[in-house]
Amino acid sequence: MKYIKPLFLLLSIIICSCHEDADDKVFQANIAFNFSHAWDGEEVTNSDFNTIKFTNENGEQLSIEKLRYLISNITFEKTTGETYVFDGYYLIDVTNNSNLSFTPNSTIPTGHYSKVSFTFGFNNEDNYNNYPDLNSTSWNVPEMLGGGYHYMQLEGKFIDNITNETGYAYHAIRAVDNTGSTPVFEDTFFEVDLDAANITDSTTFNIEMNIAEWFKNPNAWNLNELNNMLMPNFNAQIMMFENGQNAFSLKSVN
Repeated sequence: MKYIKPLFLLLSIIICSCHEDADDKVFQANIAFNFSHAWDGEEVTNSDFNTIKFTNENGEQLSIEKLRYLISNITFEKTTGETYVFDGYYLIDVTNNSNLSFTPNSTIPTGHYSKVSFTFGFNNEDNYNNYPDLNSTSWNVPEMLGGGYHYMQLEGKFIDNITNETGYAYHAIRAVDNTGSTPVFEDTFFEVDLDAANITDSTTFNIEMNIAEWFKNPNAWNLNELNNMLMPNFNAQIMMFENGQNAFSLKSVN
C-alpha cells in the first residue's frame, strides 16, 4: 500500500500537466479579417473597375480605376481593462486583389471582448515612421504636405458637367493648411468600432466598405469642384474624414 499514494500523485501531476497544455492551445485564438467592398449594397470587385457604372449622391456618373487604403492598430479590449493590439499595418489593395484577407501573426486569448476596433490610416506616432515597403509603392506623402503616408487612394473618371470624361484622384492624408507662415495640421485618421465580440479560435471578421459613403454623408461630394489637387486642400481632407466615418461596417463574425 505504501507505493500507491506516490503513484497516484504522479498520475495526478501528469494529468494536470496535460490539461494545462490543452488549455493553453484552446485559449489562444488566431483571428482573420476579410474586407469586401460595395456601392450602396451592390458588391464591387476589381472586375467592376475601369467602367463608368456608379452614380454618386451628387448625381455624377463615375468609374473606379484604383482603390487601396491602409488600416492599422487592430485592437481588442476587455471590460477588465486588458487590451490586445495587433501592431503594424495592412495596405488593402482592391485594384490588385491584395490583402483583402489576412491573419495577423499574433494570437489573443479567447473570450468576450467589449470592443474591437481598428484605425483607418495611421495615428500620428505611426505616420511619421519610415516604412520602406510603403515608400516603394508610392504611398508616402511629399514633405511639403507634411510627410507621412496616405490613408487612401481612390481614383477613376467621371462625366463632368460638359459631358467629358474627367479624371479624379480622391486621396486621403493628414489635413494640412499651408496658407499661413506656419503649417496647421489636423488629424484625419479615425477609429472604426466593430463593437463587442466573442472570440474563439479561428474567428473571422467580415468587414465591408461602402465606397459610395465617401461621396455621400454628411457631405454630398461635387466632383466637378473637387476632383484633383485634393491632398493640399485642407477643407477637402476634413470632408473626407467626415464622410469616412460611415464607410465601414461589420457584416458578420464567424
